[in-house]
Amino acid sequence: MVEGYCVKCKKKGQKIKEPVINQTARGGYMAKGKCPDCGTTVCAMMSKDKAEAAIKAGEAKKNF
Repeated sequence: MVEGYCVKCKKKGQKIKEPVINQTARGGYMAKGKCPDCGTTVCAMMSKDKAEAAIKAGEAKKNF
């Protein structure tokens, strides 16, 4: 499951609702979605291996 930090809730390890993985301008990977508690946008930086594993497992959509 793709997890991130919600700035509004101040909670670590929030499971991102409907994550979409993008590739940054510098070549990194970022998962972006909504917080399940408050609905705020949550982002999480990740490695290429974790991003590809999340896409392959069907946990996140690919957007690059």
